[in-house]
Amino acid sequence: MCGIIAAASTRNVGKLLVQGLHKMEYRGYDSAGIALHQENSIAHLRALGKVQLLEDMMISEKPKSKLGIAHTRWATHGEPSEVNAHPHKSKDKVYIVHNGIIENYIELKEALVKDGYEFSSQTDSELIAHLLDSFLEKGNSMIDAMYLAKEKLEGAYAIAAIDIDNNNSLVVARNKSPLLLGIGTDEILAASDPLAIGQLTNEFVFLEDGDVAEISAESYKIFDENKKEVEREITNIDISSQATSKGDYKHFMEKEIYEQPEAILNTLDGRVGGDDILDNIFGLGSSELFAKAKRIQIVACGTSLHAGRVAANWLSSIAELPCQIDYASEYRYRNPHVDENSLLITISQSGETADTLAALRYAKEKDYLGSVSICNVPTSSLARESDFVLFTNAGPEIGVASTKAFTTQLAGLMLLVLSLAKSRNLNPKLRTRIITALRTLPEVINETLALKEKILDLAPAIASKDNALFLGRGIFYPIAKEGALKLKEISYIHAEAYPAGELKHGPLALIDEDMPVIALAPESEIAEKLVSNLEEVKARGGTLYVFADPSVKMDVKNGAFISMPKCDFFLTPIIYTIPLQILSYEVALLRGTDIDQPRNLAKSVTVE
Repeated sequence: MCGIIAAASTRNVGKLLVQGLHKMEYRGYDSAGIALHQENSIAHLRALGKVQLLEDMMISEKPKSKLGIAHTRWATHGEPSEVNAHPHKSKDKVYIVHNGIIENYIELKEALVKDGYEFSSQTDSELIAHLLDSFLEKGNSMIDAMYLAKEKLEGAYAIAAIDIDNNNSLVVARNKSPLLLGIGTDEILAASDPLAIGQLTNEFVFLEDGDVAEISAESYKIFDENKKEVEREITNIDISSQATSKGDYKHFMEKEIYEQPEAILNTLDGRVGGDDILDNIFGLGSSELFAKAKRIQIVACGTSLHAGRVAANWLSSIAELPCQIDYASEYRYRNPHVDENSLLITISQSGETADTLAALRYAKEKDYLGSVSICNVPTSSLARESDFVLFTNAGPEIGVASTKAFTTQLAGLMLLVLSLAKSRNLNPKLRTRIITALRTLPEVINETLALKEKILDLAPAIASKDNALFLGRGIFYPIAKEGALKLKEISYIHAEAYPAGELKHGPLALIDEDMPVIALAPESEIAEKLVSNLEEVKARGGTLYVFADPSVKMDVKNGAFISMPKCDFFLTPIIYTIPLQILSYEVALLRGTDIDQPRNLAKSVTVE
């Protein structure tokens, strides 16, 4: 869960490497470092903390180089510290940056120690530098050394390496961790994220697992897992600088909350026609495959899992399909049974979530009808490895706490549900009703965003607490869970969510004047029962904050009642998540936390 960038150029690369780290800081921000080749020496700078501290060191020391590697870290092995920061080195000769986890590092480290290598860090990454040096010492080229090292390494990795004896080129390798090349003008770049180098080029080459590449300012060569030179397709991606800038907003999260009407429009664009869903929007042949589906399996993590839980309700109600949903990290370990004609659905904002990718690869060995992914990144591993895919088109999401990625996932999953229903000739009138509601959804989201002033009134009371309880029933329980997750992620308030009907089965013991209760009460057949649950909170002196349809009758004296805009019931989960995002943001703002980069978290979870 780190960011790596490397460059070989005809110009000085220090500034562009640091700028790339800034673009990737959402991936990790415990420490940062850089190694720059300077003829007969290598400038090696590392800083504990954010990239700005490394940039300050660069401004002070002014190292010049046309070849270098850099890294921003999110700690897995070894605490955040300068000594554990990348790049790591061996004998002041070989320097590497690494993203991923080396699973057999203890065994390899012991062997290297016996060979006389000394370790200065607690990381699994440092051994890569020593391993490469050991092979270079035997007369191998860096390309050969990387292949020999790959034979010993077990796990996931993206690696970039430089050698003091070669000031013209660097070598990179990929295995189960994202890595790409950027083709610039008189320079070739490598990075774990196109955002890092999107300001320098629109031409990208995505490396595949097992690939090793040699990069110089003028050219690059790619070799596959069998050491055969290969050509990989050049992909053009235009990454707007506006998409990666906060603009007039205080934080990326705030900006991304208010981008949701446009983001939803982008998700729907070109996928609905007239009063129905268009055919094959998940790829050629997808509608024919969907007609055969008899059961659905969803795997995802975190926020994406909450989206999947909402979709499970929709699948049952609209597409009349049974659905099993699993944490991606647990799916492989329960020996899942796969019924005939089961369809696998994976959900991930980045498309590089390690547990979700591992679940997909595991499922490929099972007898699934096919695999479908909902993803925001067209160039991601998940998108490339799935049989069918729908891109949410939300644009880059920089804030660690997901907002527009979540609501566009919900919109994308509704398109999937409608596609399955249409392919199976089910519920045409209901499909038309939902399509009509989807067309007006951006407008309703704008109405919901206008509730900000009312939400601001609630924030101080919640910001002063250390705990919070979220309640929802039915399809709104996953939204309550998402609301609790947002609050804990960015404000560090302990927050939990329960189905409202479970309140009296234990959580009611927590209710007192110091436990704010946030409840979702949309108009539905379960609203009356939810109101009854909330009366239990009132009776015990709890403070209630209720987001509800105006038709819900409830007298909230201790707390607040906020009327939500009218919306088709099936789309209300999308609408009701938005005030919870705003509330979490405003509470975190009052508490003074690092909203875009909350402690201990990173945006793209690329390790299992």
